[in-house]
Amino acid sequence: MTKKLLIIAFAGLSSTMAFAADLYVRNGGTGGAYSTVSAAITAASEGDRIIIQPKANGAAYVENITINKSLTFLSETNYSKYFIQGTVTINPAAGRVVNISNLSSGNYSIYSLVASGPTTGGRTTINLYNCYLNKVITNQANTTTNISGSNVLGEISFSHGRVTANKAQSIYANSTTLDSSLATSDIEVYGNATSFGLSHSQSSYNFKFYNNFCRGVFVYAIKTGSNNEIINNTIYDPYGGDIAPFSINLNNGNTGNISIMNNAASFVVGTTDVCIKNNNNATVTASYNLFTNPFVTEGAMNQSNNSGSVNMNFSETAFTVTGMNVNAGNPDVSYTDLDLTRNDAGHYGGSNSWTNYWPANADTKPQINYLVTPRIISGGTLNINGSGFSK
Repeated sequence: MTKKLLIIAFAGLSSTMAFAADLYVRNGGTGGAYSTVSAAITAASEGDRIIIQPKANGAAYVENITINKSLTFLSETNYSKYFIQGTVTINPAAGRVVNISNLSSGNYSIYSLVASGPTTGGRTTINLYNCYLNKVITNQANTTTNISGSNVLGEISFSHGRVTANKAQSIYANSTTLDSSLATSDIEVYGNATSFGLSHSQSSYNFKFYNNFCRGVFVYAIKTGSNNEIINNTIYDPYGGDIAPFSINLNNGNTGNISIMNNAASFVVGTTDVCIKNNNNATVTASYNLFTNPFVTEGAMNQSNNSGSVNMNFSETAFTVTGMNVNAGNPDVSYTDLDLTRNDAGHYGGSNSWTNYWPANADTKPQINYLVTPRIISGGTLNINGSGFSK
């Protein structure tokens, strides 16, 4: 009887696995592979993997591709990217999941990865790992974009998802229209480096901006009644401008709460010397923030333990902040650093420290793309939430 049960179990497993197949794309279609990515997509079934051979000398597959199925795209060579010279368009569908790893779009400003429209009756999920892209434009309704470990020459514009450990010109959480099939998680932007800033203009979700290195955080819309967090970021703007480095300027009529805490900042004064601005449509709490500038605010906010004229040094090439930010963040144990010392204000502090996402000498190693560790254990089960991906 035992043998029969085992045979049935293995047969069931085999029949389930048979639905997914690996399709190969190689230069010239060698070895019976497809010669273009588009041909492989046409031949693929839902859930298949398309494994792409990087061409010699970094040559490109010159084609625009449209992804209209749930598929996974991988490089045939570990730690090497395949080059597609063309626009990558993902067509939406309820329940569709598209995974893309190791894609390079080259140094072309006209090619982007885009979602072609909103999803109806459910959600589309797009997962991008270890890619080199021009722009990511997936700010369509009912679309989740998770992108990690990627270099993006232009903007990442998305409506919902988790954005971690990327280098981009700017990161913008926004949506063309409100979601009708709501996701169950928040917008999370952790451990990124941007040459411009982080912006939020989304009315469907709470947001969390943690441990980023950027030129400013700008909030233009929030979800009514939401609780939002801007924590342990490093803001460095050596150029000056007319917007405060933390600017809350809501324009959609919604109200909610925004906590600005444990940040380290320095900016060249342009037309404003304001460090934190609130146009009074949000309830803002600002605490344990450090500025090299005199601490100036505009608008109503609950303030405590903020400091100006603090001695700190910043590098926008090495992405570092040093000086009096060490052990200057919120002393509560829930904000302690990875070594369990007091929170360091700036992007190295707290559970989501920059070192989680940018470890030394990680080019040919798997990479963490999410990590949350508790700081208080009073009994029961210890839950550590984390994930990573292989290159």
